[in-house]
Amino acid sequence: MADDRNQPEQPRVEPEIIPPDRTGRNSPRNSYGFTETRGTHRIYVTRMGPFGIALLLLAIAAVATIVMIAVLGAVLIWIPIVAIVVIAGALLRLLRR
Repeated sequence: MADDRNQPEQPRVEPEIIPPDRTGRNSPRNSYGFTETRGTHRIYVTRMGPFGIALLLLAIAAVATIVMIAVLGAVLIWIPIVAIVVIAGALLRLLRR
């Protein structure tokens, strides 16, 4: 292999080909409650109309509002805690003198 660098590397192990189970009785997927669905699945993609766009914008605004309320709540909770720490630090400094 080191003599000829243009030669592709050959696989070290031959891959194992496992045939599909035709009966479905001994399949590990079925023993755990999974089922296989056979057939064609279709996904329909259409353009959004004005009502769909309005609903999407409303959902985005709702999520942004919830995130902003959560951030503001976290900030408002920290304001009294920081104030208490600053006041305690000032009192301790006055007491040390």
